[in-house]
Amino acid sequence: MDPRLDATGQAALVASGEVSPTELVQAAIDRVQVLDPELNAVIHPLFEKALTTEPADGPFRGVPTVVKDLACHTAGDPYHEGMAFLRDLGWTEGEDTWLARRLREAGFVFVGKTNTPELGILPTTEPEAHGACRNPWDPGHSTGGSSGGSAAAVASGMVPIAHANDGGGSIRIPASACGLVGLKPSRGRVSVAPQFGDVMSGLTQELVVSRSVRDTAAVLE
Repeated sequence: MDPRLDATGQAALVASGEVSPTELVQAAIDRVQVLDPELNAVIHPLFEKALTTEPADGPFRGVPTVVKDLACHTAGDPYHEGMAFLRDLGWTEGEDTWLARRLREAGFVFVGKTNTPELGILPTTEPEAHGACRNPWDPGHSTGGSSGGSAAAVASGMVPIAHANDGGGSIRIPASACGLVGLKPSRGRVSVAPQFGDVMSGLTQELVVSRSVRDTAAVLE
């Protein structure tokens, strides 16, 4: 399977029966294991859970993705917001946000959570808690931030699409640095309730970084 395929293309392979959801997920896990030691994009692997999850029968059934470790909670998984003290506490969240539920209902399978700076407040992804994320095009360069881990995961072909969020450029900067599609949606378009309301008075919004305009448009819809 060509890792350059976008999420829509990968979903079409599943729908046609050419590949199974498990094969897609395993291929993504294999790429994370090969690429992440250098890139440091995926800080919380969720491999076992991903392989034992039956994906919902949505438009992206079986397509692997990753979730930024900020704002979008996933039930039972680590949640550190880039902060060492939450890492040291071994903090986890007990339930999905609305957005995580919607992504699951669309058929996506979460294979990991991605690197982000402390509280997502910097335009680079170099948290003390987890170390610097590196750009797949040149590991000596930055991915930007704060959705740098998600951008590196998509640009390297680990997954075709990844959750991200944006207050002052945190989707758009990494998308630019890594050659991806990055859109900050309008205020209130995508919810992260019940854990959060109008984050930072509406400044921060949730969506994805992706390999194609059609993927970003489909997730927004």
